Amino acid sequence: MNIIVTGGSSGIGREVVLLLSKDKKNKIFTLSRRDFLIPPGIQNIRSLRFDLEKGDFQKQLLPETKKHFDSVDVLINNAGMLINKPFAGIQEDEWQSIININLLAPVRLIRLLLPYMGKKSRSHILNIGSIGGIQGSIKYKGLSAYSTSKGALSVLTECLAEEFNDRNIAVNCLALGAVQTEMLAKAFPGYSAQTDAKTIAEFISNFATSGHLYMNGKVIPVSMSNP
Repeated sequence: MNIIVTGGSSGIGREVVLLLSKDKKNKIFTLSRRDFLIPPGIQNIRSLRFDLEKGDFQKQLLPETKKHFDSVDVLINNAGMLINKPFAGIQEDEWQSIININLLAPVRLIRLLLPYMGKKSRSHILNIGSIGGIQGSIKYKGLSAYSTSKGALSVLTECLAEEFNDRNIAVNCLALGAVQTEMLAKAFPGYSAQTDAKTIAEFISNFATSGHLYMNGKVIPVSMSNP
């Protein structure tokens, strides 16, 4: 499979990339703001340092993608941004950054890669959302911007599944609860999640490569605890 993963330099994204690379038939291209350190001996990972908020998708990202792939089987929109601030204290530029990373970056990437998906076999767009972005879930103070952006990503998933159904492309969303990552630690100092990055990465990796054979347009809660 030809697989693209955003936010692959650390946390859940890095664990997903490493797990997927164990299958030598997979070719993984990962995008992140920081350099991806490829462990010795692994030959099927390629990486690009790319800013999903400010980078040029057409001029920078597309040529690099085409160097590695002529088609895309799986796109995992994993990159995310979380700011823990009361609503009254979140500045407009912070709102814009969260929306850019959590919603508009997946939109831009999907638009860019759409011509390369569903060509040879059924492709899968997997959006990594949040349990806080599901209507009716418990909400927490300080996460209004984050949860709003992830809620929009959930709705986008449902909309695109319908639009792409005749293009041989499935679109699903995994709405994660709390996972012990660097991002969570910064947002909630001292909080300890029940699930670690490697454990949830196993679920994501398996679902990314097979879930689209059975599901489409689903927003699936995957949570032991929340926030």
